[in-house]
Amino acid sequence: MHHASVAIDPALPLAPVDPRLYGSFVEHMGRCVYTGIYEPGHSSAAPDGFRTDVADLVRELGVPVIRYPGGNFVSGYTWEDGIGPRSQRPRRLDLAWRSIETNQVGVDEFLDWTAQVGSQAMMAVNLGTRGVDAARNLVEYTNHPAGTYWSDLRRANGYPDPPSVRLWCLGNEMDGPWQIGHKTAYEYARLAAETAKAMRRVDPSIELAAAGSSHQRMPTFGAWEAEVLEHTYDVVDYISLHSYYEQFGDDRDSFLARAADFDRFIESVVATADHVGAKLGRTKKINLSMDEWNVWYQQRFPGEDNLDWGEAPRLIEDTYSVTDAVVVGNLLISLLKHADRVKIGCLAQLVNVIAPIRSEPGGPAWRQASFHPFALTSRYGRGTVLRTAVTAPTHETAAQGDVPILDMVALHDEEGGGVTVFAVNRDQRQPATLDLDLRAFGALTAGEHTAIADEDPDAVNTADRPDRVRPHRLDDVKVTDGRASAVLPPLSWSMIRVM
Repeated sequence: MHHASVAIDPALPLAPVDPRLYGSFVEHMGRCVYTGIYEPGHSSAAPDGFRTDVADLVRELGVPVIRYPGGNFVSGYTWEDGIGPRSQRPRRLDLAWRSIETNQVGVDEFLDWTAQVGSQAMMAVNLGTRGVDAARNLVEYTNHPAGTYWSDLRRANGYPDPPSVRLWCLGNEMDGPWQIGHKTAYEYARLAAETAKAMRRVDPSIELAAAGSSHQRMPTFGAWEAEVLEHTYDVVDYISLHSYYEQFGDDRDSFLARAADFDRFIESVVATADHVGAKLGRTKKINLSMDEWNVWYQQRFPGEDNLDWGEAPRLIEDTYSVTDAVVVGNLLISLLKHADRVKIGCLAQLVNVIAPIRSEPGGPAWRQASFHPFALTSRYGRGTVLRTAVTAPTHETAAQGDVPILDMVALHDEEGGGVTVFAVNRDQRQPATLDLDLRAFGALTAGEHTAIADEDPDAVNTADRPDRVRPHRLDDVKVTDGRASAVLPPLSWSMIRVM
């Protein structure tokens, strides 16, 4: 059995957790919207056409913010198509995913639905085929009270009170050659800066995220962020990051260690942002918006050019295993370990499309294996992240090199006084004992240990067996003289709560 230890001290805070770290993403792609969150003919559908069974799972998942409407989709999107009477809305070709967009769900419906599920929207504006004018008009439509063309049109469409969208993305993955309206860093930066200025003049209270690299393997990664921020530093609050991971072949050890790569990615973007700030002589810090991240088996995706035109086709509906759930849980640990700079996160996506929630047209909705570590982290991963130094054995992986077998993060709930630890055991065969030194907290007495683990690491949830993979309560944690320990099963994600 492996042995690891960590001392946890409330005197060593890193940062409070921004709840928006636990966001998600709804894109007009595949069945995320149509037959995902919205299906008027479904037995669970509310009068507005949204599925209440899916909405219940979204509330349980706990996503305070949801990015919309893309993604690649937004770079060819005309937002005005999705407002007003549904019978008058045009059907359009979506060039991003070679789909037919019916526009039966648009800005009005989505903002209404996010409020119903207890979330806020993070709206993306089209800087691919459109620009300044369309973006500032959308802010006027959503945020201005009344008395202007776009705000009065919203009121005429049945929404007298402005939904007041606070978070905005300035385009999406504009460095990608696949993007409709792809641009160089200079072209995008100038457009983003001018768009940001106009949007802020409509509503100075909004927060803006500039589009970073599509992923860290892009040939322009780093240089793109630097040039974009040199032009936008004073008018944006965040730079975005996107990152997806998958297992290649039989190399599961490297897959289980992907959070080490995630850590390096985050830290490199922080370094670039701070370099630009120093170069410009600014004291302001640009924070990070990890507004697309997940496990995604891209090797199974045939590519956009091989898709056939159709409405709400089945696209990248990956089924997630116990192993995938452990990796998702570990990526959440990485986000928390960088809570001082990563303020927004969006698990991509929310329903059906590489998602923690699955649904069938006319049928059930259920939780994927990856649903559980996310929901538990969102619920209990609140308070202040603490700086910790873990002593743990390491092992060699082909893709990530030498990595710790155990990864973890600790949070302190100042109001309740408790400590929550999230941890993963990356070893596929051996359990690991984690010793916790909690003496700095004084009166903690006992706790509970919940884990995602299974004898079959490839076990999945399906419509027929929706609870095959679920969290299990393990032995209670005893605190003696300020010390406690827990045994982490092989290939597992754990949550340890001590009060």
